[in-house]
Amino acid sequence: QVQLAESGGGLVQAGGSLRLSCAASGRTGRSFVMGWFRQAPGKEREFVAAIEWKTVTTYYADSVKGRFSMSRDYAKNTVYLQMNSLKPEDTAVYYCACDPGGGYRGPYEYWGQGTQVTVSS
Repeated sequence: QVQLAESGGGLVQAGGSLRLSCAASGRTGRSFVMGWFRQAPGKEREFVAAIEWKTVTTYYADSVKGRFSMSRDYAKNTVYLQMNSLKPEDTAVYYCACDPGGGYRGPYEYWGQGTQVTVSS
């Protein structure tokens, strides 16, 4: 009963920045986790970042630590992924996900449609 709507993907040069948004609707409650995953062509889906909605605790993959950051807008039921110092290897389809159980490792039950991020060199 949770729907996720993503936006903010696009084309950017290496070293540039993008901000992705994910708006959630439906009965999410308060104790849940919002996460970002990405999948490049021919590769497996990988975890990028997550935020605990109630505590605002964040988690990041080592590959993006120090460059990406997550935040939330309580009133809008929206999370953001600020991506700085982008590299060509960040190119992927980025997916927003929600784990109603509140564990950042999942299982993530709800998924967005994905938004393309392309970083040129």
